[in-house]
Formats: sequence, C-alpha cells, structure tokens
Amino acid sequence: MPSDLWSFTLDFYARPGVEQACLTLQTCGGNVCALLCGVWLDQRAVMFDPKRAEQIRQLATPWHHEVVGPLRAVRARWKAAAATDEELSALRERLKGLELDAERELLVRLQRLVRDWPEHGATDSGTWLQALAGDAAKQAPDALQILRRVGEELA
Repeated sequence: MPSDLWSFTLDFYARPGVEQACLTLQTCGGNVCALLCGVWLDQRAVMFDPKRAEQIRQLATPWHHEVVGPLRAVRARWKAAAATDEELSALRERLKGLELDAERELLVRLQRLVRDWPEHGATDSGTWLQALAGDAAKQAPDALQILRRVGEELA
C-alpha cells in the first residue's frame, strides 16, 4: 500500500466501484479529497480525533470552494459546447488537468497537515471516512459503504 496520500489516492481511486462512489458522494456535497484522506487515515490506523477531523475540513473546504470547485464548474459548463467545438474541447481538457493539479495540491496539503499524527491507534475501521463524509453520508450511504468496503479489503 502506498505510503503517501497522492499515491494511495491513485491506487484506491482505480479500484472497482470507487470512482463512481466518489462522484456520487461529490454530487451530494462530499469533498472527495477529504474522503480519500479519511480512507488513508483509516488505513494507517491513525487514532480518530474530532478536532483533527475539523482541521481537515478547515483546510479542505476553502480550497475546494475557491480552487477546485470553480475549475470543475467551468469544465462542466463547457461540456456540451466542447462536443462540437474542437478548440473549446482542447481548452476543456487543459482545464481538467488544472483541476487534477488542484486536487493533487490539496492532497499534498492534507498530508502535510496530518504527517505527525500518531499511527497505529485503536480506531474502528471507517471512523475517519464517516466523520469526513458529513451530510453526504446520509444522502449516499451505499456509496460511502463502497469506499469503506474497498478500504477494508486493502487493510
């Protein structure tokens, strides 16, 4: 299992069902980078602490709203027009790359935040994931369960 959050994310996201579960949770208001960080913390058996979960939210939420979200919104608005406009389609692909770069930067920042948190505590599996899912967990419990199950399979 990769030790850094970005590599873990790439590996985990490629697992069957994970991408669709993440997109479903995102549609319900979940912050996918925070969710993936939660799975990673659960994998590393980092002792859950509600104050630390709040630190993750305080870092991830503004970055999502101010950087990732606007890039995603423009890309989504251009989807239909880009289907028939080659130049716009090329710009949309570049925008998609910037969106991925912004998500990677958020994951780097999240890893920096949590790097000194003690590992191998006695945390129930899925505790971080559940806490960081927020209201999206109530709206899409099946999607959250997929992330939990895949995370447990990797443990």
